[in-house]
Amino acid sequence: MPTTQIMMLWSFARAKVHEIGRFDDEGSVVETVIITAIFAALALAVGAIIVSKVTTKANNISLN
Repeated sequence: MPTTQIMMLWSFARAKVHEIGRFDDEGSVVETVIITAIFAALALAVGAIIVSKVTTKANNISLN
């Protein structure tokens, strides 16, 4: 995912969190749970990418 797309998602999520904080209506709990799930999924994806890249680099190290 290019950096600009990540920045757009981050900006959208921050705006939604800010919007949720301002209003106290019934739907805000559902939105908060959804946004939290999205952040958790993004964190898992980033973690998987990092593990994959580190593992690839480690396997390319010559021990001879």
